[in-house]
Amino acid sequence: MHAINPKQLDRLRDRFSIAGAKDDRRDAYVSADGLRTDRHLFRRLQIADPRLIELRAWSRLAEELQEERVRLSNRLHQQLWRYYPQMLKLTDDLTATWLLELWLKAPTPAKAARLRVSAVERLLKQHRIRRVNAEVILRTLRQPAIKVPDGVAAAAGIHIHSLIVRLQVVSRELNDAKRKLDELCTAIGETGAASEERAKHRDVAILRSLPGIGRINLATLLSEASGPLSRRDYQALRTLSGVAPVTKRRGKSHVVVMRYASHVRLRNTVYHWARVATQHDHESRTRYAALRRRGHSHGRAIRGVADRLLAVACVLLQRQTLFDPHFRQATAS
Repeated sequence: MHAINPKQLDRLRDRFSIAGAKDDRRDAYVSADGLRTDRHLFRRLQIADPRLIELRAWSRLAEELQEERVRLSNRLHQQLWRYYPQMLKLTDDLTATWLLELWLKAPTPAKAARLRVSAVERLLKQHRIRRVNAEVILRTLRQPAIKVPDGVAAAAGIHIHSLIVRLQVVSRELNDAKRKLDELCTAIGETGAASEERAKHRDVAILRSLPGIGRINLATLLSEASGPLSRRDYQALRTLSGVAPVTKRRGKSHVVVMRYASHVRLRNTVYHWARVATQHDHESRTRYAALRRRGHSHGRAIRGVADRLLAVACVLLQRQTLFDPHFRQATAS
């Protein structure tokens, strides 16, 4: 069984008729004849490993839960800004469990004034928070409150309480999804008896060794790009993930633009993969800086870093070798 992009099939239809008529029998004939003459345009469908199908479902669920948590966090920020901006100064992560419990203890500036230091210390100790102490928290919460009409604090509190309940559910589900992703990646990475199973085990270990990959990015790559990864197809990977640019050349005009016809989840995955890699990998950071000095935008520079990472991943998979951050220094010496 083979698959082809509908736009490509539409172009193949013009070989037989330019009238624009559409007929199921003609489409079947065009598909069959195209497969005979232009097999390289078609992609053979393969039955995926059941574990990869399950991994894909969990990775997509984790992404949805992350997006939902961001939405709830933004709404929480808006409600706190209405009457209680002091709470926003404590941390940038409004979804932190300790912050939500702190609001439940002191939902208004008036109650924060009566909050005891010992209660805050117990809360921080329970959640192992050390970057801020109880005195700083109480001093921040007891700053002069903004003046709001009567009833605003109560109305905002109703919304915030509902948001906290939903955030707790989403955070719990997200933690479960991340734990399941770890379990599935480990299960796929365990050595099996067959040679194919051993290859999958080695592939997971190699991809996990790459800088900036992360748990969710690894799961997305394994589940959404299992075919190109198993073939070590660098060109297919960079095209699917939107890293490969689109060149438009006509006469003296020569324009290179971003590729939008790509797998959205893979595009987001390689973007975050490259973004994190620039923070932890020297070569990725150097490449990003060089592209920025040449006048490229942030997005274009990140795509350049992602392109290199995909090329490195394919080479490592072909050689069945783990990533070595000191490889360049070792070969130079």
